[in-house]
Parts: sequence; C-alpha cells; structure tokens
Amino acid sequence: MNVYFIGIGGIGMSAIARYYKRKGNTVSGYDRTRSLLTAELEAEGIPVHYSPDCSLIPSDKGTTLVIWTPAVPQDMEELVYVRENGYRLIKRSRALGEICIGQRCLAVAGTHGKTTTTTLIAHIMNESGPGASAFLGGISKNYGTNLLVSAEKNIVVEADEFDRSFLQLNPTVAVITAMDADHLDIYGDLAHVQDAYRQFASQVGGTLILKYGLPITREEVSAHIYTYHLDNPEADFHGENLQAEADGHYRFDLAYPGGLIQDIRAGIPGWIGVENSIAAAAVCLCEGISHAGIRKSVGNFQGVRRRLDERFAAPGLNYIDDYAHHPAELAAAISSLRKVFPGRKITGVFQPHLYTRTRDFAPEFAAALSSLDSLILLDIYPAREEPIPGVTSALILDAATCPEKVLVRKDELLDYLKDKALDVLVTFGAGDIDRLVEPIAAMLCARRER
Repeated sequence: MNVYFIGIGGIGMSAIARYYKRKGNTVSGYDRTRSLLTAELEAEGIPVHYSPDCSLIPSDKGTTLVIWTPAVPQDMEELVYVRENGYRLIKRSRALGEICIGQRCLAVAGTHGKTTTTTLIAHIMNESGPGASAFLGGISKNYGTNLLVSAEKNIVVEADEFDRSFLQLNPTVAVITAMDADHLDIYGDLAHVQDAYRQFASQVGGTLILKYGLPITREEVSAHIYTYHLDNPEADFHGENLQAEADGHYRFDLAYPGGLIQDIRAGIPGWIGVENSIAAAAVCLCEGISHAGIRKSVGNFQGVRRRLDERFAAPGLNYIDDYAHHPAELAAAISSLRKVFPGRKITGVFQPHLYTRTRDFAPEFAAALSSLDSLILLDIYPAREEPIPGVTSALILDAATCPEKVLVRKDELLDYLKDKALDVLVTFGAGDIDRLVEPIAAMLCARRER
C-alpha cells in the first residue's frame, strides 16, 4: 500500500509515517519546511518534498491512503487535489485511532505534561514490563525517536485535544494531566474544552487516572477513577518525603492504594518531573509493573527533547530548551527552574505560537513570563494562521512586569545573545524556535572557550 502524508514533518505525523514504513508500506509526503525530523525521515528512506506538487502523489488511488494534518490550510493544492480525485483521505487522528484498534491502548491527554508522561510510560513498559508500541509527541532521549514498535498488543499514545483529535481513541487506560483553556479557535471557551475532555473520559474502558482536582466526576464515566498529585495526600497516587538534590533531581516515596515505593530518584530534574513520574507510575502499577521496575525506569529516564531539555552546562552558565507554549506550561516550567537553579538569574526567550492563542491569552502569558528576571520576546510564529490586526508580541511585552524585557527579531537573536550577560538561559515555544537551539548551544560553547 502507498501511504502519502500532507504535513509529514509534524511530530505526530512523522511517527505515523515511520510506523507505516516499518510495516512495509511505501511512504512519502509533503511538508512546508525542512527540519531535523524531515531529514531523519529522508535518511530512513521516506521521500519528502517541500513545494506542493500533485504529480508526486501516488497515482493509483485504489492502493493509496492519504493522511493529512489539520495544521495544513484547507485550500492547500495537494489537499484539494486528493479530495477532488477520489483518494481515501483521513486525518492524522483517524489514522492513529485505526492503528489502535485491537490493541490495549494506554493514552495520555492534557493541555500540558502529556508528552513527558506518555514517553515515560512507554519507557517503563518497554524496559521493565511486557513491551509496548508508542506514538510520542516528542523525541525520547532514551530511544532517539518518537516511535517505538513492539510485538506486544500494548500501545501507548499521546491523546491530542487539538481539533478534538483524542475523540478518535477508546483507551483501556488513560491519564488526564490538565484541562486548561487552549485552542479556543477550535473550542470557543473553557467550558467546551472541558466538555471535550469529559467525552474523552467517557470513552475510557478500564481505568482513568486524573490529576487531583480536575472537574470530572465518577458519574460521568464508566472507567474506575484514580487521582494523582505531586504531594497532596488526598490523591490516590502522590509523592511523600520529597527531597531536592543539588542537581535539581528529586528523591521521593510514591504512596499508592497498594502500598509505598520508597526512594525513587526522578531521572529528570524539577518538581514537574516528579509529578509526571507519579502519573506514569500510576499507569504502570495498574499494568502490573513491579516496584523495582518502576524505581529503575523512572530513575534512568532521560526525558524528552525540548522538555526542560538541558543543552549546555558549564560553571555559571546553563542553557535549557523547552516546548512550553501555553501560559500554564510556562508558569510551571519557570517555577520548576527556580527550584533547580535557586538564586540564579533566569533569562527566557519566548516565541509566541499562533495569533489566536496570543490574542486569547496575552495577559496570562505576560503574568507567567513576569516571573523571569529577563524576558526576550520574538515575533509570533503563525503556523496555520493568517495575521490578526493588532495582535503582535507587543501585547505580551507591554503587560509583562519582569525587570528586563525586550522584543528581538528571530534573525537577530544570536547576535543579541552573544554579548548579553547570561546565567541561566531558557528558550520556550512550539514554533520554529527549535531551529535556533543548536546554534545557541554552539555559540555558548564558543563563548566559554574564548
């Protein structure tokens, strides 16, 4: 079978492309821009082109499946062509839902925390359990990929709320980490976001693990509900005796309804790493993984690329890269970094993602970013959107109250950072700021060697 992807370079799309390639299909696709991910796909034998070209779509409609991402504009010429010419065309979310049929699906949903939690569940299941395939929303640093394939009938997936994608899933076990307002261009308001999460929860067949305090009641779901929290003893799964070490990693005991797992060391730094570890451990305990297996795998988990990802470290200078692009994510990340680097000056570079998200949450972005010592704002990354009059990064900059703040063009950022006094530097964003991560790390390395 031919499988053709429109928007193949996205993190979710690329995992599905890799899956179909591993299953022996002929896979190819289009993406708007070259990236590290598309280069990896090409190296794996998946042709990718970067200008729309309908002649590169497999001509045999009867043996070709076309998968597209809603991030692609509706009038994109390849998308129009396959619609008008009778191809089987499905969204990414439908493709993932079809792949999960007949498997024991372990899904993680939530407006933040889901990628790290999903990746850690997959790691524990593969290292200390029976094994599992996994479709990840980031690149696992343990495995160097966003796709794991197992012969076992277990599948771990990130359940994305964008475009109500997660409603294509019917998990056996699911986690919901957060239900904050986001994607209001799709949902309109927080109430509709939460309604979608409740519908997702109602589709879980066995066990639902909720962040303590989320507004889903036992009457709304058929699954058995457990709760988790960083350290609230009211939650079914929670941490006790949390102790931060000098490198920002935590040791803790995990209390759960069946007992206590003592002296776990989180493999990734910050309190966020502990909370995500508790959520992942909750799933894996429900799947029968041993105390020793959970302790071992949580401890050697290396995290996910672009999730509080330390890219450079030297005495008096650290550089962290993070995918945070929602106010709640930013606030949690900065809070965690304050614990990791107490008393140090934190400079954050933030690239807002989407005009609608900036418009809808500018005050919340400003409040979260105001906890930085120094803020460097880039222009908005538009992704799939056209500009909205009056919506610019200045909406955030003007409302931010941190001691230092400045607006810098993306192409000027490296030069700006070269001569700036830095202590802890963090880059945040879901757009193309990731293209600057390696150049920034190289520049910091060269700066230290002067």
